[in-house]
Amino acid sequence: MWSVNPFTNLTVFLPAIVMQVYLVLMILSVALGTLYDLMHGSKIKFFTRQRIKSKRYSSRELTSGEKAAIAAKTAATVIAVSGEFHELPRRMSHIMMNYGFVLYLLTTIIMIFSYPTDIRTPIILPVLWNIGAFLILAGGYWFFLVLRVNVSHEGHKPFRIIRADIFILSLIASVTFAILMEVVEVAQNTVATGVFFAFYIIFTTMLFVTIPWSKFSHMFYKPGVAIQKRIEEASGSSDLPSPSEGPHL
Repeated sequence: MWSVNPFTNLTVFLPAIVMQVYLVLMILSVALGTLYDLMHGSKIKFFTRQRIKSKRYSSRELTSGEKAAIAAKTAATVIAVSGEFHELPRRMSHIMMNYGFVLYLLTTIIMIFSYPTDIRTPIILPVLWNIGAFLILAGGYWFFLVLRVNVSHEGHKPFRIIRADIFILSLIASVTFAILMEVVEVAQNTVATGVFFAFYIIFTTMLFVTIPWSKFSHMFYKPGVAIQKRIEEASGSSDLPSPSEGPHL
């Protein structure tokens, strides 16, 4: 199962170009949704004011080399290992989801654009796609069913859903139906493949178009916040909260 491109058989339902156009539209949706989130939530104004304020009250001016070194260190010690999470289980679940999502997304893009109808896809691509998918599911279900803050610390019902859960729920559902679609493809069940493919498209679309109301966009500007905070700490002007003080998945 892991050696077959899961998207090649979908040409039974849709021409390859349709999936390619769909993927481009989803990428545009991410860009527009993130921009809307930044503008609508006044985040750009906040960060601009914060940068001006920190520059005014800094006790020393950092060189470009020092800023680059801080950015590299932050990327290695905070961003790459989800260092803002102090609890090991939450950190591990986020690491699995983060790296799994990157692996899953990149291999999806390559397979849809480079091998849309070619069953001779290099075996490494579907293998990495499946590894990424299972990392997402392991980290996602672990987080949603066990580690959510509202459930584990505030005594709410396990399946209480709030707006912040849109991202994790749509991600888990999308990847779950992708795996189910792959399984029935191997079993050569065309009807089941069509059904699971429909659900896969529904939840994938939900994942990408709900950015202004979910937490998808956080993965883009949270690294910038972490780097900016440490630059301000080094210059003696920081009053930004640490990333762990804000809302999390």
